[in-house]
Amino acid sequence: MVLKLVGNPVSTCTNRVRITLEELGVPYELVAIDFSKGEHKAPAFTAIQPFGQVPYIDDDGFKLYESRAIARYIALKYGGVGKLIPDPKDVQKFGLFEQAASIELSNFDPSASGLAYENIFKVAYGGKTNPDAVAQMKTTLEGKLAAYDVILGKSKYLAGDELTLADLFHIPYGALLEKQGIDFLVSGRWPNVTRWWKDISSRESWKKVAPK
Repeated sequence: MVLKLVGNPVSTCTNRVRITLEELGVPYELVAIDFSKGEHKAPAFTAIQPFGQVPYIDDDGFKLYESRAIARYIALKYGGVGKLIPDPKDVQKFGLFEQAASIELSNFDPSASGLAYENIFKVAYGGKTNPDAVAQMKTTLEGKLAAYDVILGKSKYLAGDELTLADLFHIPYGALLEKQGIDFLVSGRWPNVTRWWKDISSRESWKKVAPK
């Protein structure tokens, strides 16, 4: 049975999972959820994902939600150990990977996702951008990226010199920064960040799933 990914092709979290699947060459079926019809809030959906958020997977009857958890599961089951995550038996490398994954979740995602909400998603649903919130989040993100530049000045990727899921987790919201005209990742202001971003965002896995 082909793994089913229940989500939406423009969803950042859905595409976080799709990048992982594409990196490992895992066959999958994308089951598209229509947000405009409220399909993610329908009883059949919330019976599996009680928060009414995409995506979740159905892997031969095993259901799992939360995009980062799904990506880890896929890597562990489908040949990603040593490719996208270190062998958990190597506790130091695995610790560095989990540290990098926590950096993305705690230091990048709050501002990057918040900016996307204010500048893109809120407007798409008829709301108005809050310029004060945008300014504050941009300032916060600048400080975070300055720290990223220090980390990436010591290693090629966030967890060392090998690519991991922690790097790939940044791509969907990082791409939306560029869409908003926020050039933090590409301007060269933080040269190590720019070098890293050009590397990860040019991967074939992202080219295959990036919203057109």
